[in-house]
Amino acid sequence: MITRDLFSLKGRIALVTGGSRGIGKMIAEGFIAQGAKVYIAARKAEPCDETARELSESGGTCISIPMDVSTVDGTKALAAALIARERKLDILVNNAGAAWGAPFDEFTERGWDKVLDLNAKTPFFLTQALAPALRAAASESRPAKVINIASIDGIYLTYRETYSYVTSKAGLIQLTRLMAARLVKDHIHVTAIAPGAFKSDMNRDARDHEAETAKRVPCRRVGTAEDMAGAAIFLASRAGDYVIGSTLTVDGGVAFAAAAAGPTAA
Repeated sequence: MITRDLFSLKGRIALVTGGSRGIGKMIAEGFIAQGAKVYIAARKAEPCDETARELSESGGTCISIPMDVSTVDGTKALAAALIARERKLDILVNNAGAAWGAPFDEFTERGWDKVLDLNAKTPFFLTQALAPALRAAASESRPAKVINIASIDGIYLTYRETYSYVTSKAGLIQLTRLMAARLVKDHIHVTAIAPGAFKSDMNRDARDHEAETAKRVPCRRVGTAEDMAGAAIFLASRAGDYVIGSTLTVDGGVAFAAAAAGPTAA
């Protein structure tokens, strides 16, 4: 018999990095709507605190833990702050990220280090630091979940000159597979989401030029908060318990339409 609570997150504790805005905020709001207690982390304290207040107004629980997770020390500090408040963690969303664009001949080492550190190293070391809390929550009947936020730029060929960004996101997808293979024995299920066009500070085309961006999406619109929250809720809930190591593409068809049409589609 299929449970009525297939997508419920009632009683679960979640941490969303980069949760003060954009995709992270969309996911946090969706988790709260399904009954989860949600912690959000962000580098800037004021926006993080404000988002937590806003999302708690719906009657749910959202708690701010401002933290810069761009370094390994930062990931350890965030893990310690979370574990000081909670004995276990049911859901970790590694969403904090950065982008860098520059012409090939001008691309700097800083543009590589900043992006790879936050987009690829941070998800690994934060998951490592929080593994004890994830294991404490995990069981065969209710696994803990780690959801890495990748990008369709790690799947299809974009002609934007974001060399370190596409490398980091492709690497994160492969890292998701390897972490999933290692952690499944602990009943920790690792997956990823590859978003397309969603309004955010990182995707300014979708935010500032929505109508024009929508024309390049096969379903003719940019993603909404419900689209992103729905994907994350699926993976985080009982509904997604049998999904392990996979990357869910949430992009209105862009990546695969581009692959079918050939390089000029990008």
